[in-house]
Amino acid sequence: MSQEIFQLAGQHIRLEPLDTHHIEPLAAASSGDPELYRWSFVPRGVDETTQYVNTAISWRDAGTAVPFATVRQSDGVVIGSTRFFDIERFPWPDGHDRDGRLRPDVCEIGYTWLADSSIRTGANTEAKLLMLSHAFEVWQVLRICLHTDERNERSRAAIERIGGKFEGILRAHRLASDVTARNSARFSIVASEWP
Repeated sequence: MSQEIFQLAGQHIRLEPLDTHHIEPLAAASSGDPELYRWSFVPRGVDETTQYVNTAISWRDAGTAVPFATVRQSDGVVIGSTRFFDIERFPWPDGHDRDGRLRPDVCEIGYTWLADSSIRTGANTEAKLLMLSHAFEVWQVLRICLHTDERNERSRAAIERIGGKFEGILRAHRLASDVTARNSARFSIVASEWP
């Protein structure tokens, strides 16, 4: 089941459905200091960005992700990327009020990164607000999950600022950007905590 394709727009940024025409602008956006991305995989150059975008599109086509390019409203410049992923629909029993619904029950927000010039500008906060609003108010999800490398203090603080509740550390959870088994700090927001 492929995912719906939609755009989310705020005052300072918009989240456009990720597509192949975003490859070169995303490669340009990630061309800054690599130290900025030491805790997250961010595609570098056109080849890595092409693979990154094609993978995200294939996940969307499989119904497990909704990827976006993050675009600055004032000038239309692509400044990063983010996505809904690990989208799940629970197997509700027949007759349950959520039975047969096409919208997700739970999902994760991640694969978020911004150009160095857009860090600490409010772009990430506005993107997360747009995504959380859509997930809780349109899809009516029960839960949103967010993970980050346990070593990434800046990301952990940002997730807590938007209301993420720390659930614990998942050991050897994912491949880290430094090609080690990453311990992930796990956070969540549930429907009863929104807004």
